[in-house]
Amino acid sequence: MSALSSLSILGATGSIGTSALKIVRMHPDRFDVNCLTGATNVELLAEQIQEFKPAMAAVLDGDHADKLAKLLRGGYCPEIFCGEEGFISAAQWADTDMVLLAMVGSAGLKPALAAIEAGKKIALANKETLVMAGDLVMAAAKARGVTILPVDSEHSAIFQCLQGNRARDLEKIFLTASGGPFRNRPADTFKDITLADALNHPTWSMGAKITIDSATLMNKGLEVVEAVHLFDVSHDRIDVLVHPQSIVHSMVGFRDGAVMAQMGVPDMMEAISYAFSLPDRLDLGTGFPDFAAIGSLNFEAPDTKKFPSLEFAFEACRKRGTLPAVMNAANEVAVAAFLKEEIKFTDIFKLISKVMGEHTCIDNPDLSGIIEADYLAREKTASLVCRISKIN
Repeated sequence: MSALSSLSILGATGSIGTSALKIVRMHPDRFDVNCLTGATNVELLAEQIQEFKPAMAAVLDGDHADKLAKLLRGGYCPEIFCGEEGFISAAQWADTDMVLLAMVGSAGLKPALAAIEAGKKIALANKETLVMAGDLVMAAAKARGVTILPVDSEHSAIFQCLQGNRARDLEKIFLTASGGPFRNRPADTFKDITLADALNHPTWSMGAKITIDSATLMNKGLEVVEAVHLFDVSHDRIDVLVHPQSIVHSMVGFRDGAVMAQMGVPDMMEAISYAFSLPDRLDLGTGFPDFAAIGSLNFEAPDTKKFPSLEFAFEACRKRGTLPAVMNAANEVAVAAFLKEEIKFTDIFKLISKVMGEHTCIDNPDLSGIIEADYLAREKTASLVCRISKIN
């Protein structure tokens, strides 16, 4: 029997975090939980704490920490931390073997670097960490001998396909995308897309931010940047393919013309458990795709005129420096505004394009340079959102 693995789950109340805890629940002989963090959903976090009894928990700020403490009164109560320092403490917790970084957005960057500094193995679901600072993060991981295992289904698929093969034989990465809810919708109707329309993903169940990113195909753009860093390949060796069935999670092509695909039902638990248990594979009870019922698997090129997010991402890959962080920052602010119904769906593309176009890229930035670029891009995008919301 394998030794018990202790986990710190950052982003425990989100879709990845709750799926991870399902795996822990199914395999209590394999995992225990040292740390749980959430942002504002303290009600769910309190329930998770009572069940898994971590040594510590962290939330967004002091007000949410007070609320969590009240909810836990009379039951099990761990140490409660808050804010960025709390998340960093969870990432560096002494007794933790693996840190699952499942936080949403740029908030995952500093905890990721903290986990690397502490020498923790990382299961990475926070793609923004590598989008913002991939060169710095991967260099730090290499220097510390830290393993970063991908949890995104696409990157996990690529990682699995590469097992037993030599990196030098890799020729092409094929990132698959469902195409989102608007794959067949005419571009001239995009201005009428509602929030409810955009949140109705055809195959995956995810949090609100990533669901909107999937609708704009920015999620796939972020994954392109992430793949560049995770697999140390040039962006021109990455192709994006729309695959509506979401059965092929991604593919790799080798220099002899062989293509290897990783397939499965569209469920994040497989990718999470693979990172948690490598080299073992756990029984998850998810079953296999019904290939006979599916009949055929379809692939098509993405429409980058309808979904320019992919062009933004490839431009960010070409220029590198601070531009990927600026793209990510503009997207986060724009998506947040759309979720509040302050702007239209098509405004997301316009905002990102304008902010990226007006940014003066800094090559080889340090962490402070990346954070400054991120901050300025957020300010710029927020200002533009205010103007648009007044017009709308």
